[in-house]
Amino acid sequence: MDAPLGTFWSEVTGHPLGAVTARQLLTHTAGLPLRAQLKNLYGADPDGIRRGVLHEALNRPPGEAIEYTDRAALILGYLAEHLSGQSLDQLCETRTWLPLGMDSTRFGPLPADIAVRCAPTELDQETGTHLKGIAHDFSARLLGGVCGIAGTFTVLDDLAVFLRYMLAPTTAPAEAGFGAEWSTHSLTVQTGGLQPERGLFWHPAPGTTHEQDVWVHYGFTGTGMWISPTQDRWAVLLTNKLYYTRDRQPLTNIRNAFRKLGFA
Repeated sequence: MDAPLGTFWSEVTGHPLGAVTARQLLTHTAGLPLRAQLKNLYGADPDGIRRGVLHEALNRPPGEAIEYTDRAALILGYLAEHLSGQSLDQLCETRTWLPLGMDSTRFGPLPADIAVRCAPTELDQETGTHLKGIAHDFSARLLGGVCGIAGTFTVLDDLAVFLRYMLAPTTAPAEAGFGAEWSTHSLTVQTGGLQPERGLFWHPAPGTTHEQDVWVHYGFTGTGMWISPTQDRWAVLLTNKLYYTRDRQPLTNIRNAFRKLGFA
């Protein structure tokens, strides 16, 4: 978690990303360039995109600040493939989804019987199409819909399974890709004195206190997961964020009201 990537990943050795750690990618403290359309920077070839993302200069020194960027997830996906020797969809299926019994979780495009149970994606403004069960992110679609940025879809039952194991990780099957140590690190602050505080891809829910101990992770579509080890409680809200409008405030109000009801 804290070894510079360049010490074990030859593809980034000698490049700026080689000084970054996996923990910094997970906490958005790696100093990566901020969000941008990959095609505009590196073209449409997946190999060219990979080289561009892994070899580009950093935006700032690692560990200096928290700046959200979807590049962190893209690079983590590449790293997982490098370490496992598997494609990301194969790795997720064999290491996490199947061992946990998350039978309806997968990368899209989804079959109709699963798509109907997922939160809608968004309105594709270029085509005027309402997407459902198809990756919203243009860069993710450019990479075949299987990448760290976006493209994974799931349903309420599967999220419930995952969150129950997050609260009781010692009950997770041995072959699953996480355990007690991972869960603890995910739901405790991993960013020192930097603000806003983050765990590993989770962060304290806005409007809550440390005593309430409520953590949240939002999906792009608006799907929200909240979990509180202190209260031994989790909650999921399957919603859509940009399916009908680009105005995010109505969903923000719904999220806040839902969280207050679930974690009073």
